[in-house]
Amino acid sequence: MGMFQWGVRQSAEVENLMISVERVMEYTELEKEAPWESNKRPSAEWPSQGVIAFENVNFTYSLDGPLVLRHFSVLIKSKEKVGIVGRTGAGKSSLIAALFRLAEPKGRIWIDKYLTSELGLHDLRKKISIIPQEPVLFTGTMRKNLDPFNEYTDEELWNVLEEVQLKEAVEELPDKMETQLAESGSNFSVGQRQLVCLARAILKKNRILIIDEATANVDPRTDELIQKTIREKFAQCTVLTIAHRLNTIIDSDRIMVLDAGRLKEYNEPYILLQEKESLLYKMVQQLGKAEAAALIETAKQVYFSKTYPEVIQNGQVVIDSSIDASSGLIISETAL
Repeated sequence: MGMFQWGVRQSAEVENLMISVERVMEYTELEKEAPWESNKRPSAEWPSQGVIAFENVNFTYSLDGPLVLRHFSVLIKSKEKVGIVGRTGAGKSSLIAALFRLAEPKGRIWIDKYLTSELGLHDLRKKISIIPQEPVLFTGTMRKNLDPFNEYTDEELWNVLEEVQLKEAVEELPDKMETQLAESGSNFSVGQRQLVCLARAILKKNRILIIDEATANVDPRTDELIQKTIREKFAQCTVLTIAHRLNTIIDSDRIMVLDAGRLKEYNEPYILLQEKESLLYKMVQQLGKAEAAALIETAKQVYFSKTYPEVIQNGQVVIDSSIDASSGLIISETAL
């Protein structure tokens, strides 16, 4: 009887191990990514401007999968802060996946006059910083998580931790920066892990920053800190923000509204909100009258402070009779 039980147990274990082998074999059959490096390598300063252009881009995650971006074309200018909104499945995260070439898009994507499809994946991806919705920390020390390739001094690391208000928390760790983090950084809160990702982005000093609903799962105080730090530290960068809360992107230079993988609207928030048939206006109205009014007022303040700074007094819009605001709106639309 004992031998029979042993035989059953061994056969079950062999079956489990064979499943592991099958999974390993599946990985060997996966389609390979593009080369990490190519003959066409940009300069060390690239991208110096942060201009991004999508030209008739179609994107799917697999050869036989559905299109998640359709005939997508848009120009994002240097240093612009662009909010990206849309319902679930609209193509917001797919836009970022196409930019990083997680799968190969059809069409052309340019960054500072370089076609991304002609670049090696390392050259492309290391020049774009991202703060993801689910922050990623690696098993290892805090130092390795901030600076995995030993490119920065202790002073730079402590300074960036102070900028994101994590210095005290790290100083309280047993071995400070050399403390081993738990798997996936589980000994840190979601907000703290998000701030570590923000610190990495500050250290890299890239001219393009992607924020993928980074504040969707954090408390309001951390949200406010992240937004404030981004405005200060990335003022000279092109920033694309996938928004979960409309209040985090209502002060953007432009807002991009996606629906079913297509670009439906792309303009300054206040201009979009003047059109009551626009998708953005309808999304704002769904938040309730009070919050909708507050968002429209914020968009108005931002628009007039940029277009007519002379009419802003003590943070309020003061319309002078010599300024025709409606004509200003028409001029802006035709210029775009």
